[in-house]
Amino acid sequence: MSTFAQLLQAAQHLAQEPSPSPSPTPNLINTTGIVDFITTKIVPILLAVLGVVFISRAGKGEMSKVLTSSAIAMIGLAFIVGAGALFFFGEGLIQLIFGTN
Repeated sequence: MSTFAQLLQAAQHLAQEPSPSPSPTPNLINTTGIVDFITTKIVPILLAVLGVVFISRAGKGEMSKVLTSSAIAMIGLAFIVGAGALFFFGEGLIQLIFGTN
């Protein structure tokens, strides 16, 4: 049997073999689950801690500090909401601003 015939036979044999299955995709991070966990578990706890701090300061008669802290907390929450909005609507805003499709 010639070398060419052996190569042809090997090629036919390889053509009959099933191709290997594609490698599975790597485990991706479940960002939806992480965001849901933060919004349902972490944020209420942080808000409760802020409430306790505000109430304790108000009980000591430090109303100006309570109002200042409350304003800072509300501004912080506004930044968090803005970041969340960009997280969900950022791609649409970029397409709107730059006119990409």
